[in-house]
Amino acid sequence: MSGTAPSLPPLDIARAPGGGEVGSLQSGWRLALREFSRNRLAVVGVATLLFFVLFCFVGPLIYRVNLLNTNLSIASSPPSASHLLGTDNEGIDVLGELMKGGQAALEIGFFSAIMAIVIGSLYGAISGLVGGIADSVLMRVVDVLLSIPFLFVVLIVAVRYGASVLSLSLILGAFTWLVPARLVRGEVLTLKVRDFVAAARIAGSGRWRLINRHLLPNAFSVIIVNVTFNVADAILAVAYLGFLGFGLHYPNYDWGDLLSNGTDYLQDGYWWLIYPAGICIVLTVMACNLIGDALRDALDVRVRRR
Repeated sequence: MSGTAPSLPPLDIARAPGGGEVGSLQSGWRLALREFSRNRLAVVGVATLLFFVLFCFVGPLIYRVNLLNTNLSIASSPPSASHLLGTDNEGIDVLGELMKGGQAALEIGFFSAIMAIVIGSLYGAISGLVGGIADSVLMRVVDVLLSIPFLFVVLIVAVRYGASVLSLSLILGAFTWLVPARLVRGEVLTLKVRDFVAAARIAGSGRWRLINRHLLPNAFSVIIVNVTFNVADAILAVAYLGFLGFGLHYPNYDWGDLLSNGTDYLQDGYWWLIYPAGICIVLTVMACNLIGDALRDALDVRVRRR
């Protein structure tokens, strides 16, 4: 994984007369937001990620090119006024390919991360709250799944059933929920012995209400930090699957596919076929990691500046 979220001190959000706890929670998040905005690397990461989102999803609406029909008369042309990043070996505009390839990479990254966080958070919260033998069994299931190299599973599924944005998102999400489950379980084990959880039990709250209203909201800092790292991991996974030739299939493709196609022409001096795709992958993953590191520091009250 690209990073691991820390165990953060929780915020008690049990409702108290006068709304004192609610105000304390809101104040805590305002302090975290202020600390995050002070981190220059975090601002750079947010700006970079926002740029690539706009580049991939808004860019094609402005920079319109034909990505379906080949034009061998301009194959492997260098950057020019008509093709800002040149053309590939089939005469297709490279800048347009980067935009379309980025759409798939970001969609898979965010969808698989959200899926992993939802499954992992619920699984970890249930395991930590139930405890005992059930907790041990649930965690052993996680250990077994972690021992399976997910790359081989993805390769088998891609070869047997074909790779698509949805299938890759589901496969990546089905394997990346394991680490969030462990992290959330650890948070729940520390939270469930606190007074506000005991008070909620006495008030008649069931397990689902404890998880939904008390445990998961207090573990939200761990969850949101892990989302950014999961997005970065998924984008990298899609990139090297595409580079190995087991990624998306035409007419869909991602940055890894473009990188793989460009390596065949690198020694011929066609740098625009490989470097732009590689830079997009590196900058996007770095942006996610910078945001994750900054969130971890901002949400951890032990290192937050006063």
